[in-house]
Amino acid sequence: MPGQARQRDIAWAFAKNDFQKRIYSERTIALALNLFFGPYKERKVPMFVPHSFALALLMMITSAVCWGSWANTYKGVKNYRFELFYWDYALGIFLISLVLAFTMGSSAGDPSSFLNNVRAADSSNIVSTLVGGAIFNLANLLLVAGIDMAGLAIAFPVSIGIALVVGVVLSYILQPKGNAGALAAGVVCAVIAVVLDGKAYGSLLGTNQSVTKKSIITCIVSGVLMGLWAPFVTRAMTQGNTLGPYNVGVFLTLGALLSCFIWNIYFMKKPLVGEPVQFGDFFRGPSAGHLLGILGGCIWGLGTVFNLVAARFSGVAISYAIGQSAPMVAALWGVLAWKEFRGANRQAKTYLGLMFLFYVLAILLVARANTAS
Repeated sequence: MPGQARQRDIAWAFAKNDFQKRIYSERTIALALNLFFGPYKERKVPMFVPHSFALALLMMITSAVCWGSWANTYKGVKNYRFELFYWDYALGIFLISLVLAFTMGSSAGDPSSFLNNVRAADSSNIVSTLVGGAIFNLANLLLVAGIDMAGLAIAFPVSIGIALVVGVVLSYILQPKGNAGALAAGVVCAVIAVVLDGKAYGSLLGTNQSVTKKSIITCIVSGVLMGLWAPFVTRAMTQGNTLGPYNVGVFLTLGALLSCFIWNIYFMKKPLVGEPVQFGDFFRGPSAGHLLGILGGCIWGLGTVFNLVAARFSGVAISYAIGQSAPMVAALWGVLAWKEFRGANRQAKTYLGLMFLFYVLAILLVARANTAS
C-alpha cells in the first residue's frame, strides 16, 4: 500500500535522525569528559588504611572504647553464665572481622586486599595468628575467672598491668617502631592508671573479699597470656610474606573461636568459680543472651580490627598500648551508666580522678612516641 510505505519511510527517517543525534550527543559528552578529566579509567577503591597519624590515633582510641565497652552486653543478661555467653561472643568477634575484611579490606586488583593477601602470605604467619587468637581466648576466660575470685581491685591491676608491659615490650622488640623513651614513659603511666583503677574499686567495694593464692596465680597467668597474643600478631605483620591487618583480624578471631572447643568446654566442665555447666544450657539460654553475646563480640572485634589497621601506620607496640586504655573506658561506663560510684567515699573518687589523669598522660606520651620517632 503506497500510504503505508510512505509512513514507514517517514518513521525510519525520524528514527535514524534520532539515533544519529544520540550518537553525536554521547560523543560530545565523552569528548568533554576526556577534555576535563582525561581518558576514562576504571576507578578502584583501595583497601582502607590510615595515611596520617591523626586518623591512626582516632582508630586506636576507638579500639580502646570498643575494648572497654563490650562487657556491658554481658551486664545486660541476668542469670546467664559467662561460659555460655562466651560462645556467642566468640562467634560475634569472628563475624565482624570477616565483614570488615570483605568490605574495608578488599578492593579489585589490589595485591594487599583480603583474598589476595591470604594466597600470598606465608602459612607460618597464618598459623602464628591463629595461635595468638587461641592465647587471647584463654587469657580472656582466665581474666573473667580472676575477677570473680579476687575482684576488680586485684584482677585488673595484676592482669591488665602485666599484659600491657608484656605486650608492648615484646611487640617493640619484634618491631622497634617509635621513640622507646616516650613509649616506656607512657606504659609506666598506663600501669599506674590500672593500679589506681583497682584502688578505686577496692575503696568502693571494701577489702573484705578474700584473696587466695589460686586467684593471684590465675590473674598473673591471664596477664602474661593477654600480653602474648600481640607479639604473635606482630610477627605475622612483619616477618616474611606478611599478613595485612584485616587478614590478621580474621585469623586471630578464627583462632579464638576454634579454641573455644578446647578452653571453653574445659571451663564448662571444670570451672574455676561456680558449678559445672552443661552444653545443653546454651540452647536453653534466653534469646537476649544470644543476641547480646554476638553484639558484644562484634564490638570487641571492631575495636581489634581498628587497632590492627592503625598498627600498620604506628607499629603494634604503640597501637596496643593505646588500645589498653580500655579500663578507663570501662570505668567511665561504671560511673556514668551503671552508677557504680554513686555514694562512693572521697578516697574512691580521688583514685578514680587520678586514674583518668594518668591514662590521659599515657595516651599523650604514647602518641608522642610515634611523632618523635
